[in-house]
Amino acid sequence: MRSISYKLLFIPASGRLILNFLFLGMMWLSSSIQAAEPKYGGTIIHGRGGDSVGLDPSHETDGESLNVARNIFDTLVRYKEESTEIEPALATSWEISPDGLVYTFKLRQGVKFHDGTPFNAEAVVFSFDRQLNPDKYPELKETGPYKYWLGMSMGDIVKSVEAVDEFTVRFTLKRREAPFLANLGMHFASIVSPTALKKLTVDFTRHPVGTGPFKFVEWIKDDRIVLEANPDYWDGRPYLDKVIFRAIPDNTTRLLELKSGAIDVMVFPNPEDIKLIEADPNFKVLRQPGMNIGYLAMHTEKKPFDNVKVRRAINHAINKKAIVDTIYEGLGTVAKNPLPPILWGYNDQIQDYEYDPNKAKELLKEAGYPDGFETTLWALPVPRPYNPNGQKVAEAIQADLQKVGIRARIISYEWGTYLEKLEQGEHDMALFGWFGDNGDPDNFLYILLDKDSAKIPAQNIAFYKNDQVHELLIKAKETFDQKEREKLYQQAQVIIHEDAPWVPLAHSVVVNITKKTVHNYKIHPVGDWLYHKVWKD
Repeated sequence: MRSISYKLLFIPASGRLILNFLFLGMMWLSSSIQAAEPKYGGTIIHGRGGDSVGLDPSHETDGESLNVARNIFDTLVRYKEESTEIEPALATSWEISPDGLVYTFKLRQGVKFHDGTPFNAEAVVFSFDRQLNPDKYPELKETGPYKYWLGMSMGDIVKSVEAVDEFTVRFTLKRREAPFLANLGMHFASIVSPTALKKLTVDFTRHPVGTGPFKFVEWIKDDRIVLEANPDYWDGRPYLDKVIFRAIPDNTTRLLELKSGAIDVMVFPNPEDIKLIEADPNFKVLRQPGMNIGYLAMHTEKKPFDNVKVRRAINHAINKKAIVDTIYEGLGTVAKNPLPPILWGYNDQIQDYEYDPNKAKELLKEAGYPDGFETTLWALPVPRPYNPNGQKVAEAIQADLQKVGIRARIISYEWGTYLEKLEQGEHDMALFGWFGDNGDPDNFLYILLDKDSAKIPAQNIAFYKNDQVHELLIKAKETFDQKEREKLYQQAQVIIHEDAPWVPLAHSVVVNITKKTVHNYKIHPVGDWLYHKVWKD
């Protein structure tokens, strides 16, 4: 804490009352500052909307899994506390060759995994090579697909990962990849304990072992995940002794748990509850524009969604402003692009499809569906940062579609099953969304809408494939000039808008609530729940 010196001057009797008030004020300020000083100990209980699917970050894509795993694992580089700017983590420094094809990392020494085994170049190579060359590890076959690695086509980018010596690792690429360094801060690039993974195999995802600030303790499915402080963490012991992530699917129940003192932090509140919470001095309300997109995807390889006129008709049929006004209640803005407007590369020149049921009917008639058609509409089973209430949004869309003759039956599944079925392409239309991982447009456009990402298990759940879009996105990957990349992404957005594989619905404001006794909890731009430097009174 910064020391403050005061110089006392003679003050006449008439002014001594003022001095007394000033002195009392300084005493109050001093005690407030002291109360806010970090302290060790205690447990924070974090209330969230659903349970994790798994805790091996190379296999998962959902925030409920990855946000917990971020506290258990480290990456070579990481994003700064309040931005997506890169800083050292398990790598202390790095060099990039002039041709952009070779990245050499110097590793942090003296670090250990939670199982006591040493962190070194061998562990880094293993963590990436299992994804690059899965056939070399038949004992890990049953652990499942490496979804991010596949979705980002990392096998087409990375040629090899090699240990130069005990604490030096070299990545050699097949092609230039502008976002490569930023990608290494993403969850899929987490460094795992080779010893633990080879021993546990399929059970590793339920008993993860990393080098992060917290160690895994317990997971009771659909109830809680318990983590405890790693006392030997290379970046300093966490202030907290434990963090418990509780799954409480209902937003109202989660708020009641917060008010009763059963939990300390709450995510995804009902928008209509925010004003009441803000008026309560026992809580802090944190808001941040979200680097996210909530959308309705249409399976473009299934009839009638293989017809662009049908997809455009659906865009005209849905009253997005009404959805945002009534369900997001001031915590969202209407979306017209796959990119959020806070991200560079956003094309604001695009004109959105106006809400026009008559135009929708005309397009359906032109497409050969004058009487509409029957289909299914998949609703999110849990609240997400980009969609506060998937069921309500689905019901609003269902009502809008009914007005133009499209009869959509709403269905849903348990969260893990929902994700798996979307990746397999079992849906007709489905509500989904994305929260940016690294602050690069590639993380939205390539992962969600490139033809490479339409391979099962697909991240591109619209199964949208456009060769021209693909060429623009690959060129953007290989271009290091950000202004040139921005132009390429803006061109791609124009084509995507015309092809209409989605109805972009909303970009939400992310709101988290904490007790006033919780300190230094922040909403990170990529959505991670970071507890390393959080403490409580």
